[in-house]
Amino acid sequence: MQPVPASEELFARAKRVIPGGVNSPVRAYRAVGGTPRFITSAKGAFVTDADGNELVDLVGSWGPMILGHAHPQVLDAVQATAARGTSFGAPTQAEVELAELIVERTPIEMVRLVNSGTEATMSVLRLARGITGRNKIVKFAGCYHGHVDSLLVAAGSGVATLGDAASRAVPAGPGVPDAVAADTLVAPYNDRAAVEKIFAEHGDEIACIITEASPGNMGVIEPGTENGEHFNAFLKRTAHAHGALFVSDEVMTGFRVTRSGQFGKDGVEPDLMTFGKVMGGGFPTAAFGGSTAHMLHLSPVGGVYQAGTLSGNPVASVAGATTLKLCTDDVYSHLDAMSAKLQQAVTTALQAFGVPHVINTANSMFSVFLGAESAVTNYEQAQTQSQEAFAAFFHSMLDQGIYLPPSGYECWFLSAAHDENVVGRVIDALPKAAAAARKAL
Repeated sequence: MQPVPASEELFARAKRVIPGGVNSPVRAYRAVGGTPRFITSAKGAFVTDADGNELVDLVGSWGPMILGHAHPQVLDAVQATAARGTSFGAPTQAEVELAELIVERTPIEMVRLVNSGTEATMSVLRLARGITGRNKIVKFAGCYHGHVDSLLVAAGSGVATLGDAASRAVPAGPGVPDAVAADTLVAPYNDRAAVEKIFAEHGDEIACIITEASPGNMGVIEPGTENGEHFNAFLKRTAHAHGALFVSDEVMTGFRVTRSGQFGKDGVEPDLMTFGKVMGGGFPTAAFGGSTAHMLHLSPVGGVYQAGTLSGNPVASVAGATTLKLCTDDVYSHLDAMSAKLQQAVTTALQAFGVPHVINTANSMFSVFLGAESAVTNYEQAQTQSQEAFAAFFHSMLDQGIYLPPSGYECWFLSAAHDENVVGRVIDALPKAAAAARKAL
């Protein structure tokens, strides 16, 4: 792999005009060290950096690029739409078609389009509070729902990668008012007793419980099953017993882990849902939805106000609609098969060098917890992984042309463009990376 003077120069320029040189913290490589790669182009399963290095991409823009980069049919649809105008601030056919596709694939009856996952979760909390007339919410340690004040409490993902700085992004930290944080009640993920205790003490004050449908922001953590009851089913039952709503955040899992997201796996129908990433095909759009009765609490028909100048943007909507139409059963079968093959190869390589690890998976998205020696079912256990081992593993893979997420708290994402040959290139790089991880432990 060639040196990266172009990325180094761009990073130096960026740090003079952008805080930390990045517009989203995890991109700064704080968890792994080194210089972030500045990407100039992408096609299929590959990205190309500013120095001309072609890398196998296992980030996929953090999930949206399920078909691969620059898919020709998505590009054709985007170009044709953009040629007619990029934004009108008025209703368009494209946003109706995208909304119809989301409703058709999920249990919700109505959906409101917004511009980001953070905006979707912010709006869905306001809606839940408006419906119930209550203020408190319940979330889980390690679940990240965007940078909404009340949801940064015990957040995972990018917050977790900041190390000591993470402690400053929770209640009483700069910019997060104590009064806002006080209305957020936090439980360990998969801990039913903790949830029951919270509801026993605050049940008549709680508007909703919000969870990632299958968490992916502390690494992938699978919802557990006890006595035949799925964790999400337990959350819904408990919330309803106290007059609260159950909110499922499928910004990450939505339309990725199955055609219908995590809902397609566990069949638990939430009261309200959020979506993002895949539904935008790489463009900045997101959504939240629920039953007609719940959604009609929104303005202009109801009293809960929500608005957005660029919401339902025609270019983003047509990119998302085209992507969803192309996400066939064959695409999901291919993703699952390639993901399973790669996961097995990772285990084989790490075992060969005696590297303790745990792999958690939600179909085609998965996480590798290097150094973990027992099951990882919550945020506390996810923190037992070795950041040093991951950093060594990451840089060995990068040096061999494999672009991984630069944090052990993130997911690996494959696309339909990751065929046998591409996955084979990743597998070939694993032994050297496993040896580097072993040395770092």
